[in-house]
Amino acid sequence: MDVDVFITNYIYVDPDIFRFWLDGLTTSESVIQQRKKISPNIPLDLIASDVLDHYRTYAHLERYLDAPQKLESSTLNFQLEKTSKMHIIEKYYSLDDVVCRELLGKKLSSKYRKDLDEISEKTLIKLKSCRRQFDNIKRIQKVIDDQPAGSLLKIIQREFLLSEDLAKKYCAIVFIANQRFELSKKKLQYLSFMDFYECTQSIMAYWTYCYQHSQEIEEEFDKEFLLDLRELRCLFDKEREIKHLVLIRLKDSLLERSYQELDVNFRIYFRAIITMAVSIHRSRELRNFFIDLTEKLIEPLKASGWTFEQVKQFLPVLTKCVLDLNSYGHMSGVEVRCLWDRFMNVLNVCLLKMYHN
Repeated sequence: MDVDVFITNYIYVDPDIFRFWLDGLTTSESVIQQRKKISPNIPLDLIASDVLDHYRTYAHLERYLDAPQKLESSTLNFQLEKTSKMHIIEKYYSLDDVVCRELLGKKLSSKYRKDLDEISEKTLIKLKSCRRQFDNIKRIQKVIDDQPAGSLLKIIQREFLLSEDLAKKYCAIVFIANQRFELSKKKLQYLSFMDFYECTQSIMAYWTYCYQHSQEIEEEFDKEFLLDLRELRCLFDKEREIKHLVLIRLKDSLLERSYQELDVNFRIYFRAIITMAVSIHRSRELRNFFIDLTEKLIEPLKASGWTFEQVKQFLPVLTKCVLDLNSYGHMSGVEVRCLWDRFMNVLNVCLLKMYHN
């Protein structure tokens, strides 16, 4: 019997073969891909032997990747350079945006894992890769749920040794899942994972407890803030004054037709925004935030022929006009301005991101 023996001190991670393995390619498929990029004079069986050796190594490494710190401390089992370890961890926990988009708004249960073949067919991502990403999200979600309330970003980086950019993606996914945002409706299907990612980053920055601690990304909404938003009802009484200020500031930048349309329909847009603000403390309205934003603002604006650039002009002007009011009835000006600013920071980001598509 012929036996191939290979002895080495440090494990070499071939970036291409590791990517093939992560992407769910079979060894045969990987051999074909490898042969395309190296000399055709190299015997096929030698390439196959090399690929098989790499696949076996990665299968052994995978046992340590459910908790990356185990790989970090496994110097006796796997001799890896520090940079190689971090590369393996980062790539193993990498995400495909199209897969993440399909998972958003879904209950990530064991039963749903059995249906990942549908996502695989829709996204053209191999089933094995879809399962890896699903399992990694579930794993990170469980670790976060088992930790005391705190910074999602810090927990993920500490426990899974991920880069800040990748950890932020997991923050967004876990935050959306835990808050049970409704994202599966047909009218939201045009939005990508990165659209929701940017919206979620804004929500976590302004509507959670991290607003008081700028370096934290918290998983809990600031309940006091959401309840206090009810005080923005006082702006209903200021509608005429706010409309006057907005029309003055936009008169020179809007076309005559758009200006007249805003003059007629300002009440619809303004009251939709205030109504969303004063009711978002309710769980149902909070979960339906993206649906309400679509139905109450985006669809009416588009029906009236508003372009993205016009919406981009309107929102900051509206925000500033409310902040510039001299009085807010019986309410404290400082309090109303703070509430309005926090709310509109998120609305501006989300509305523009969703309107642009």
